Amino acid sequence: MLSKWPIRDKLLVGLSLLLVIVGTLSWGELQGLYKFRGLVGRLHGRVNSELPLANEFSQRVGDLRGVPSSLHWDGSDDESSIDAARADFREKLAALSDTFLRYRGQLNDNAPHAQTMRDIEQELAAIDRAQKTGDWTTEKAPRDDLNAKLEDLQGLAGKLPLHLQEVILQLTEEARSEYRALIVLTWITSITTAIMLALFVKLMYQWIFLPLKVLIQGSRKVAAGEFSYRIRLASNDEISELAAAMNDMTARFQAIRDDLDRQVQLRTKQVVRSEQLASVGFLAAGVAHEINNPLASIALCAESLEGRMNDIVPADDDQAAVVKHYLRMIQDEAFRCKEITERLLDFSRIGDVKRQTTDLRELVQGVIEMLGHLGKYQEKHVELVAGEPLLVPVNPQEIKQVVLNLLTNGLDSLDPGGTVRIELDRRAGQAEMVVSDNGCGMTPDVLEQIFEPFFTRRRGGQGTGLGLSIVYRIVADHEGSIEVHSDGPARGSTFRVRLPLALGARKENENRYQAA
Repeated sequence: MLSKWPIRDKLLVGLSLLLVIVGTLSWGELQGLYKFRGLVGRLHGRVNSELPLANEFSQRVGDLRGVPSSLHWDGSDDESSIDAARADFREKLAALSDTFLRYRGQLNDNAPHAQTMRDIEQELAAIDRAQKTGDWTTEKAPRDDLNAKLEDLQGLAGKLPLHLQEVILQLTEEARSEYRALIVLTWITSITTAIMLALFVKLMYQWIFLPLKVLIQGSRKVAAGEFSYRIRLASNDEISELAAAMNDMTARFQAIRDDLDRQVQLRTKQVVRSEQLASVGFLAAGVAHEINNPLASIALCAESLEGRMNDIVPADDDQAAVVKHYLRMIQDEAFRCKEITERLLDFSRIGDVKRQTTDLRELVQGVIEMLGHLGKYQEKHVELVAGEPLLVPVNPQEIKQVVLNLLTNGLDSLDPGGTVRIELDRRAGQAEMVVSDNGCGMTPDVLEQIFEPFFTRRRGGQGTGLGLSIVYRIVADHEGSIEVHSDGPARGSTFRVRLPLALGARKENENRYQAA
């Protein structure tokens, strides 16, 4: 896995690459410009400095040759004319020597016409000696020698422009070769900068633009409702951290949404169940009211007949005893029916009920003792796990009914020797009662309908299906909750009931939690 490389470092690499590109282009351009400036400078120096001096030198050589030509050399010139001509010759020879020195100062020792300059220097020295020693009036040999030297000097001076032209041609060849080198250099720098520019574009695309594109596409998919989509980025920088954070946020949002959907489904079922209970309760109230009136009349008539029998029939009459027995049976069964209708009224009763702080453990123990007297449960066991008192604000009679229904359901599901286990404890600020058994268990479809009115799966087809519905309604009225769990048939069942703790017990529980 690559180590983390922040975007700042990537941008610095990109900026450095751009600087290298700009520097390479600038270096190539400056090289060409400086080469061009050097060539122009050398041409300018040759043309503007050497050429005028070469022309001036040739002109002064011509002027110097004109001085001896102004004399007749036949002895007709007087002394003063010869002295004036000799002085003029010396002056022009000195000016020529000065021009030569200045011209030679413009050249280097490797110049093409360096040998010519040395020959000119020797000729000037010979001319200077000749003009000092020879007799310009009567001696023919020195005169001819001077003219020959001046003619040779004139020829050497004529070679200077040719040498300058040769230098210019040499500079042209040098410029052509430098031009070719600059062309190659320009191509190399251009290709290098193009490669670096392509590398820069590729790196910026891979490091910046592609991750941003992936991030934007992923966010759009999530915004469109694809909460299972996850953004995949391996850039190991801040953008990948942002993608990971967005994935975590999407996962949490998906979990919250799924939990909300589950809760909505659960609440919908609870609302439907509540509506069914309300409808059944309304029906039960009407039925109980309609039945109670005839039952009261039957019981009243039976009681009246029993009183009349005592007045009109002797006490030792056997037939009268049989009639009285049947009249008592009519009264007992009428009152029994009345108890059934009262249970229906309990099921349909809504509104606040009188509650009081009750020890839930003591209440459960009382119900267990009451069930211990029933013969059909003698071979089955009920176990209450020991613990401390648990105070809850409840209606004791209703909670007894809850415990009784849960225990009888559990005992009815057991085979002989089975056990129903009850645990009481504090959980998250509430009193929790767990009723578990090792009986026949329940299938998933039974678990879904266990709290529906008139739904029953008791052994032998017994039961009306109202017991657990009443339990659910009582727990809901006490602002509690009830859950059921079973791993399947023959694996037992577990009912978990939660009720609010009494105020004092709740504070004590909070203190214990803070101390822990």
